[in-house]
Amino acid sequence: MTSPTPVDKLYEIGTSTWLDDLSRDRIMSGNLDEIKASKSIKGVTTNPAIFAKAMSGGNAYDVQLADLKAAGSDVDTAVYAMSVKDVQDACDLFADVFETTGGKDGRVSIEVDPRYAADEARTVEHAAELSALVDRPNVMIKIPATDESLPAITATLAAGISVNVTLIFSVDRYRNVIAAFREGVRQAEANGHDVSQIHSVASFFVSRMDTEVDNRLETIGTEEALALRGQAGIANARLAYQVFLDEFADMSRYPAGTNMQRPLWASTGVKNPDYPATMYVTELAGPDTVNTMPEATLDAVLDGDAVTGDTLTGTAAQARETFDKLEAVGIDFDDVVAVLEREGVDKFVEAWQELLDSMTENLK
Repeated sequence: MTSPTPVDKLYEIGTSTWLDDLSRDRIMSGNLDEIKASKSIKGVTTNPAIFAKAMSGGNAYDVQLADLKAAGSDVDTAVYAMSVKDVQDACDLFADVFETTGGKDGRVSIEVDPRYAADEARTVEHAAELSALVDRPNVMIKIPATDESLPAITATLAAGISVNVTLIFSVDRYRNVIAAFREGVRQAEANGHDVSQIHSVASFFVSRMDTEVDNRLETIGTEEALALRGQAGIANARLAYQVFLDEFADMSRYPAGTNMQRPLWASTGVKNPDYPATMYVTELAGPDTVNTMPEATLDAVLDGDAVTGDTLTGTAAQARETFDKLEAVGIDFDDVVAVLEREGVDKFVEAWQELLDSMTENLK
């Protein structure tokens, strides 16, 4: 009997590990199946940048692209047809995990068109369209946590669709996301859906917070400011986890059978090479969480022995102290969050537009 790996230990603590990557090469070569078996991953997340990278190199999509070209497909239809096929295949691969975990894991996420981030109606429409196209019970539709998309999150859940709420950067916005989730499952029950079949995660972005705050700390330049580098992302996530514990302690406020909306730690690959490669994993391990990792981060976790136990429960007070210190040296977190949210949407739109432009040429 083999010894448990660090990823297995994370699962014992309560953190499910999902892979933050997907491509047809991974699927066709058997690589995704091998990673699932050997590295104990429990699901997959994607985003527009991931699909842009996957489709921009190699020839794995050539056959389907030729068929789409022959059928006269427009570029938006073609790109989503290829994305949907990958998500369907990944969903099928993780169907056993989905079954054995009662729908909690075995999930594969696909994101609504990022160009709709400020358009509630089109986001709702596209979420329903993607859910129908993938047509797998373990798909999750990713919707950004922008002000304009919060009602779309509610409406999509109300239609009985599982949702991965993405691009969350602040605790205040996270509270809004939970409120949107609560109203969504209430409406789902009223609409006749079995809420026990609806799952949701709230994706809190971690390393991007440190990148933005560290840049500001270095601009401030004082000894006190520089000493706080690399602390904002983890403290922010730990404060969010306390909100999760508080909000879901009493499930009687939700329809019977409602599943908790688990926090998901995203953007967990370190951007600063001076930081430990596993810091956004080992410092954010705890019950009822998900950590979606790029493969390099996953391998770093597997190669180390830094997973020691629950590093989330009971950490809120210390995290609050860290935030107080950051604010005391001049960090304006309202502005930090505004910048990160705007950049997050813009980066996905840019990646998606570049993909559409390149595929337009291929469809000529």
